[in-house]
Amino acid sequence: MAVSRPHALRLVALTALLGAITGFAVPSAPTGSGAVREVVLAVHGGAGSLPRGSITPDQEKAYRTALEKALRAGYTVIRGGGSSLDAVEQAVRVLEDDPNFNAGKGAVFNTDGEHELDASIMNGRDLRSGAVAGVHNTRNPISLARLVMERSKHVLMAGRGADAFALQSGVPYTTQDYFFTQRRWDALIRAKGGQAADTGGTVGAVALDRDRQLAAATSTGGLTNKLVGRVGDSPIIGAGTYADSKTVAISCTGTGEVFIRGVAAHDVSALIDYARMPVERAASTVVNDKIPALGATGGAIALDPKGTLATPHSTPGIINGYVTRDGTIVTRLYDDETPAR
Repeated sequence: MAVSRPHALRLVALTALLGAITGFAVPSAPTGSGAVREVVLAVHGGAGSLPRGSITPDQEKAYRTALEKALRAGYTVIRGGGSSLDAVEQAVRVLEDDPNFNAGKGAVFNTDGEHELDASIMNGRDLRSGAVAGVHNTRNPISLARLVMERSKHVLMAGRGADAFALQSGVPYTTQDYFFTQRRWDALIRAKGGQAADTGGTVGAVALDRDRQLAAATSTGGLTNKLVGRVGDSPIIGAGTYADSKTVAISCTGTGEVFIRGVAAHDVSALIDYARMPVERAASTVVNDKIPALGATGGAIALDPKGTLATPHSTPGIINGYVTRDGTIVTRLYDDETPAR
C-alpha cells in the first residue's frame, strides 16, 4: 500500500493502538530526529525546495507515482531474496527513465546544449564500486556504472572512453535527443539569460537486503549550463555515494563541488565507524553542519545495517520515499514532510 507521510503517520498511530491492545509488535513511527525504522529501501529525487502549493495536483501525482514505482521495483528484489545491489540499481533505473528527474531522460543541458550523465554504485558487502562520468549515449548510466565495477579493472570511467566501454559491453547506443525535455531546455535558456534555473533532481537509492548487506547508487545530469566536462559528486565514491555494510549506505544530492571537498558520503560512514554516532546524528552532522560551513547546501538518504533511515537536508526540503520491511511505502515531496535533521 502506498501512502503519503501524513497518512502513514495516522496509520502507524492506529496500528500502535491496536498493538497495545492485542500485544502484537508494530512498526516504529518516525522519531523526532527524522529517522525512520525498519526500512529496507529508500530513494531520493533531489534536494531543494518544494513548498505546498508550488506544484499542481497532477504534478504531485506524477512525482509520487515515480517514487512509488522505483520503491516497488527495488522492494520486489529485496522481497524475493535478491541483493541490495540489484535493488538500488533497479530503483535508480526507474528514476532515470522518468523525465521529472535530472538523471537519464530529463537530464539538464550543459553550456553546449548537450547532456553529460554521471552515476555511481557501491556494494557494501566488499566495497566494490563502479562509476561513469560525462556519458553521452547511455540510457541508464547506473547500469553502465555497475558494468564498470563488474567487467573492468577500474572504478571510474569518463567521457568517450565510458561510451566506448558501453558499446563494447553490449549496451545499446542512445542518441542525445532521447534525453531532451522542454522543461530542461527552457531552464538552459533562462540560465544563459542570467536567470536562476532549477537544477535539482539528482536521484539515488540505498538498500538493505535479507543478508544485512547494504548498497547505494546515485545518478545525475549535473547542473544546468555547466561547463562541458564538469563532474560533480554523484560519480565520486566517498563524496556523493558510499556503502559499507558495517556502517551505512548513503546517496547525496546538492552542490557537488562542496560534497567532493567535504568527502561527504564517506565522512558519514567514518563518524559511525570511529565516533560510534547513530546514523541520524552522523548524517546530520555532515549535511547540516559541515556542508553549510563550506558554503553550500544539500541533502542525503542514509541507511544503517539495522534499517534506520536518516534523511537530513540543509536545503528547505528533499524529495524522497522509503519502503519498510512489511512493504509499506511512504513518499515525501513537500518541505514540511521531511524533518531537516
